[in-house]
Amino acid sequence: MAVVLTETRQYMSQFKQMTGKRSAYRKLKNPFPDIMEFDAVTRSLITKNPLGCTSYMKAGKNHPPVEKVREMYTAKFVYQNANGKRIGYGLDMYHTIEGYQYGIAAVISNVANTSAHGGKARHLPDADLFSVTLKCHDPEDGFFFISIARDRVTLSSYGDDVIRDRVVRWADSIAALA
Repeated sequence: MAVVLTETRQYMSQFKQMTGKRSAYRKLKNPFPDIMEFDAVTRSLITKNPLGCTSYMKAGKNHPPVEKVREMYTAKFVYQNANGKRIGYGLDMYHTIEGYQYGIAAVISNVANTSAHGGKARHLPDADLFSVTLKCHDPEDGFFFISIARDRVTLSSYGDDVIRDRVVRWADSIAALA
């Protein structure tokens, strides 16, 4: 059961507390329209580090303040015959944006695949799914995770509400995360 956080700050009502570990999520009013806008938001969080995360050492390796720990991109397709009738459906999953982009082109241009389905593949970009999980290091509270998906942002494993407040302020400053 999700409970709406009731804080004195108006923007907090947009993040809902999840049961179990300290996690909160925001369902986006409008999903990301495409992979490019999704990637721009993710890259900005990593490169600009607006949450004030810090680098850290683990097992003799220096880690950046914000790093990708998982990403998944799903492209969906419909196969249509010469009359435009749907005769098949497919999806392919990729672990990089480059793989996603090249994979779409490969599926559409694959003659053997077209023959096997008996129709031409058409990409359904509005049905595609995107998600990235980022690991962030807070000097006071340790690690927390931000998962950005096409239709929601989830903050998990945080200990202090100050972290949630920072994430909310950051999300409020990004039009695509409204």
